[in-house]
Amino acid sequence: MNDDQLLRYSRHILLPQIGISGQEALTRSHVLIVGAGGLGSPVALYLAASGVGTLTICDSDTVDLTNLQRQIVHSTDRIGAPKTHSAKQTLSEINPEVKVIALNERMDEKRLLQLVEDADVVVDACDNFPTRHAINRVCTISKKPLVSGAVVRFDGQVAVFDLRHARSPCYHCLFPARGDNEDMRCAVMGVFAPLAGVIGSVQAAETLKILLDIGQTLDGRLLLLNGLSMEWRSIKLNKDAACKVCGTGE
Repeated sequence: MNDDQLLRYSRHILLPQIGISGQEALTRSHVLIVGAGGLGSPVALYLAASGVGTLTICDSDTVDLTNLQRQIVHSTDRIGAPKTHSAKQTLSEINPEVKVIALNERMDEKRLLQLVEDADVVVDACDNFPTRHAINRVCTISKKPLVSGAVVRFDGQVAVFDLRHARSPCYHCLFPARGDNEDMRCAVMGVFAPLAGVIGSVQAAETLKILLDIGQTLDGRLLLLNGLSMEWRSIKLNKDAACKVCGTGE
């Protein structure tokens, strides 16, 4: 590491769980973030600031005035611009050393599989069940750790599905795709702005812990936050042996 990097990441390097070797590991890492909205914003900001070497960000939407209440990676002067391009500009200003791959396209499962195979960790920061289930399926196939988050109104949730391990549950174990799940979109339900920051920051922390192989992640746990009472609940998740994605399907 050069002198500028030692200064930039000095507060990480001071942590014995990270140190220089851990920070160098982060610079060699590649994270795929699906979604550049309320959750993807804090995830991308903290991962870039932390020195993750390559960030691939996928989103097919453009910046809208209604996004700016919570999607902090964007700004007013970028209304109408692709969200991925807006995010790349912000992240480059924060940390020009990070390589940001901005993909302004709608992802099908085949394309997701290509992207997931190149990543060390996948962050689900999208806002709809079909995409979440597609991400889960390709992560299960590729055996890649998946960091999942969701927010609506004053409620948030985070979970890690470390699909490198056969014992770990997948997203489908928790929310089976039966075709009757209705997406609770922010445009209809509303969302408390800081809640997206809280949940996205937890997703970023879990991603860094996985990359550094430190601490205990949320693998096998669902963390729930009630933003009105500011109470957290942790629920143990078990693998569904009959899961059609990660189990026997029987």
